[in-house]
Amino acid sequence: MQQFPVQSRIIKGVFFSQEDGQLRIWFKNGEIRNFTGVPESEVVAMCEAKSPGQHYIDRIRKQFQRLAA
Repeated sequence: MQQFPVQSRIIKGVFFSQEDGQLRIWFKNGEIRNFTGVPESEVVAMCEAKSPGQHYIDRIRKQFQRLAA
């Protein structure tokens, strides 16, 4: 998994696997959420967004399949 830089009030780390489209988001509250089928362009857009946390809520949280941690 590749780590993507992110500046966010709620997200501590973003990790993405190009091989299988798995996205792992590590939140500052300690929670980790895993998603599958996420295109790299969506990961980049989230990390570069003015508010990565809001981008996550609007474009990733319910649009992509969440995997059990």
